[in-house]
Amino acid sequence: MDFVKDLDNRLLFAIPKKGRLYEQCLQLLHGSDIHFNRRLRQDIALCTNLPIALIFLPAADIPKYVAEGNVDLGISGQDMIVENEVSDKVTEVMELGFGKCRLCIQVPVKGEFQTIEQLAGKRIVTSFDAFARKVFEPVDKAAGTKTTINYVSGSVEAACALGLADGIIDLVESGETMRAAGLHDIHTLLETQAVLMSNKNSHHQDLVDKIASRIRGVITAEKYVLCTYNIERVNLARAVQITPGRQAPTVSALDSHEGWVAVTAMIEKKRKGEVMDLLADVGATDILVMAFTNCRV
Repeated sequence: MDFVKDLDNRLLFAIPKKGRLYEQCLQLLHGSDIHFNRRLRQDIALCTNLPIALIFLPAADIPKYVAEGNVDLGISGQDMIVENEVSDKVTEVMELGFGKCRLCIQVPVKGEFQTIEQLAGKRIVTSFDAFARKVFEPVDKAAGTKTTINYVSGSVEAACALGLADGIIDLVESGETMRAAGLHDIHTLLETQAVLMSNKNSHHQDLVDKIASRIRGVITAEKYVLCTYNIERVNLARAVQITPGRQAPTVSALDSHEGWVAVTAMIEKKRKGEVMDLLADVGATDILVMAFTNCRV
C-alpha cells in the first residue's frame, strides 16, 4: 500500500502508540465511531469511514508534531505540551478526563532536603529536564546557585537511592511507586491529564470540529445517564430542582392522566441513586435511568 499517496487530503490524527494512554484512546476512538484496521507493528492506520489517517507515535513526541504541523490533531498529556515548550503553538481543544496525575518534586522521606529552596544547587534527575530548568531558574537566581538537572528516561524514582540525585521531578498518579522508593512529594508543579490538541493552522478545521464534537459526546455519555419519570404537575417544580438537566428538562403532558406530566433529564451517573431517592420522596413514579453511548451537547 502506498501510504504517502493514501495520506493525501486526509486529516492526520496522532495517537499514543503504547503506555497508559493507548488503551483509553482506542476506547475513545471506538465510541466516536472512527473505524480503522491497524496492522501488526504498523504505525499508520487509515480510517474506513472518514478521511482520517491515524498515526501512532510516542506520547512525548505528539505535541511537537502537532505544533510543527506534521499532524493536524493529537492526544497526549498536558505535561508533554509543557515539556516540549509548545503551549503557544497548539490549541488545547478539550480535556479528556483520563491520564490524570501530578508532576511533583520528590525527595527521600528522611532526606536532608525537604523544600525546593533547599534543593537549589543540588542534583535533580528527571525526564522533564526542560521544564525542570525553568522551575529552578528563579530559585537559583535567588540563591545564587546552579542546580544540576540530569535527564533520565525511565526509573527516575531509583535515582535518589542510587546516590545519583538529591531529588527528582516525576509524575505521581496513585503514589505507590513513589512511596515504595522511600520518597514523598514536597511540591506539585503541574496537574495534568490527557488532552485533545490541534494545530492552529490545520487545513481540516471542519473535520477537527467534527471529531471534537464526537469525542465530547462520548465523554458526556460517560458522565451522564438519562432519567425519565412521571409526576403530578403540582409537584413538578420540586422535581425539576432535583433534575434540572444540562440546560432544562423535557416536560410533556400525560394524555391518559390529567394533571400528570412525564419528565426527561440528563443527570450525573455518579448521583443516579441519590437522585432516584429524592424523586421518589417528592412523589415521582415510574422512575427509569438509561445509559447512552454518545450524544451531542
